[in-house]
Amino acid sequence: MTGNAGRAFAIEIRERYRDVAPDKWPVAVEPLPDELLSSWLHRLAMANGIAPRSFPSVLGLGEGMWSPRLDLRLPRNVATLLSDQTGLGIKNLSAMTMSGGAMAPLLLPLRDSAHRNRSTWMQYCPLCLAADEAPYFRRQWRLASRVSCFAHGCGLRDRCPACRAGIATFDQGEFVPQHFCARCGFDLRAAPKASVKATARRLERAIADICMVESVKGSAKTSDAVSRVLRTPAAANIRSGRTLTNLSTAARVGCFEALAAKPLDWLVNDMDGADAYRRWMIVAAGGHEALIARFADFLEGHKGAPRSKRTPGMCADRSELFGAYLRVMHSDGARASAKGSCGSSTRHSKSVI
Repeated sequence: MTGNAGRAFAIEIRERYRDVAPDKWPVAVEPLPDELLSSWLHRLAMANGIAPRSFPSVLGLGEGMWSPRLDLRLPRNVATLLSDQTGLGIKNLSAMTMSGGAMAPLLLPLRDSAHRNRSTWMQYCPLCLAADEAPYFRRQWRLASRVSCFAHGCGLRDRCPACRAGIATFDQGEFVPQHFCARCGFDLRAAPKASVKATARRLERAIADICMVESVKGSAKTSDAVSRVLRTPAAANIRSGRTLTNLSTAARVGCFEALAAKPLDWLVNDMDGADAYRRWMIVAAGGHEALIARFADFLEGHKGAPRSKRTPGMCADRSELFGAYLRVMHSDGARASAKGSCGSSTRHSKSVI
């Protein structure tokens, strides 16, 4: 066959994909750090020559927001099919979802429409997408408590700046990478940088760390923290009557900026003193890592410093403590003096805790 430029092109019949690779799909796609399952599915579909809008039929699913729904609940049969065809373990697939967990109430609701004053289901950082070799969407961008990018210090966006539509890669019918708007084709990497005050970003990071730290301690404390975060619009005097998950990203930025200028009563009132103090310390330091760094600097600065003679030791001598205990147990005559020694040592021991 001869083309317009006079070049000859050889055409031959090749094997079908399913004949070449009958056990697995032709192209494997590795998940990226903190990648959301739906983002990985969109990239997987494109890599294997299928537009995202058509991919749910391959998985035996219906249309609409098919991939965001899988983020929240991945059926066993779909997980098995994906695992068999990609070689990726089911545990690895589940790790990309947002199902369950203490932070689930903070997930942005699945909403296909993008009303100006309401939340959409997904946020993104244009600078992250621009820096990615293969642009993808992060799990953390699904949380209503996140309004900025911790890596670039800019605000997140929740819709296309050109047409104001929300992210709808699941409905993309063309072979177009997911960082292009599915409605108008705008390159989301070129979206203008959104600004968020430094005080609001510090509060946001502290809130994220509080939820993370308390999730290790138990669901009750995490539930309390999450409930308070959901009610932040009321604490910030935003008269919307909505929870945080129902506000647009711009409205949530305003909410955090207002809260950053207020006392922390909304986060610590009616709490046990120790728990309230820990939350206050994390917020004051600007995050848990910053708090640990301050403690480390303090200890390093006081390492080897001479101890005041008037200040009791911070650590009890274990041999003295055990000796006092034995004297109490075996000598009635020395019981009074032994009690004094044990009590003093016990007070020193408590100071360590």
